[in-house]
Amino acid sequence: MTHYGRDVPYETFEIPDFRLACGRTLRPARVAYRTYGTLNTAKDNAVVYPTWYSGRHWDNEWLIGEGKALDPARWFVIVPNMLGNGLSSSPSNSPHPADGPSFPAIRVIDNVNAQHRLVTERFGVSTLALVLGWSMGAGQTYQWAVSHPEMVQRMLPFCGSARTAPHNQVFLDSLRAALQASVGFDGGRYPAERWPVQGLRAFARIYAGWGFSQAFYWDEVWRELGFASLEDFAVGFWEAFFLDGRDPNNLLTMLDTWWHGDVGATPGFTSTEQALASIRAKAIIMPAEKDLYFPPEDEAWAVSHMTNGAELRVIPGVWGHFAGGGANPVDTAFIDAAVGELLER
Repeated sequence: MTHYGRDVPYETFEIPDFRLACGRTLRPARVAYRTYGTLNTAKDNAVVYPTWYSGRHWDNEWLIGEGKALDPARWFVIVPNMLGNGLSSSPSNSPHPADGPSFPAIRVIDNVNAQHRLVTERFGVSTLALVLGWSMGAGQTYQWAVSHPEMVQRMLPFCGSARTAPHNQVFLDSLRAALQASVGFDGGRYPAERWPVQGLRAFARIYAGWGFSQAFYWDEVWRELGFASLEDFAVGFWEAFFLDGRDPNNLLTMLDTWWHGDVGATPGFTSTEQALASIRAKAIIMPAEKDLYFPPEDEAWAVSHMTNGAELRVIPGVWGHFAGGGANPVDTAFIDAAVGELLER
């Protein structure tokens, strides 16, 4: 039986000298990861399912399990934690002089390069049956397909993008400003025991206006999550989400990664369009109907530049970006069905 949750041990892959896109080197870089299932003899049943903004490996487990498309009885699912998320190398766990705000800038391609070394060096895998992910996990999915077209057989990014749009960057700038302006932030040199809580609460309140759609709030769908009022939801869901141990410097590192997301920055390409056209993987691209970060028209644009017969399949409903978060059974079933369908192609 597969056991799940944050209390289940995970493993760490260490890269002694890991050169980053920004020109700096992590010595060492550590990628925290968890696997589900068993790698078969042919080593052709591996799936990579990266984490998302501030998410940890256990936050991806809602899409893994017996009776689901990602059944560990059939697939070997590798869930690597993003650099900066507090488990893999991050401002919060790196030794001086790379600690806190001195931690280097991380790009999406850095995550994929580290994950590629994990997959090939730790497991000896040379082909991936599928790469998939939500939000920033979707951005990593696109990057995998661009960086390693010979390796990625299928891709399913959901509620994410190949390039961070200007409107998305405006949102991210507001988050950064709220956190950095907080009492006690002190340029990121706050004491470990005194985080800038006011800034984190402001951060959460900004996020609250973007993570779900206007219709979600109009219809008071938050009641389905057990909240009694709008304020109860803002405090009990959003503030609690960002006050559960997510270090501010970690949040800023991942935010910067998100802001700069663009497969067009991959060495060898001169534009996002050119990078998208290079993708060979069988693909289902799944934006959510009312996602304010990654609207369907943005992903329709991406699909229009993919020459591999990629399908655009919109997740219907009012849950916005969190259609891909695993909290809504209807959306979960919709995504799971697409994963299963793609894995049979």
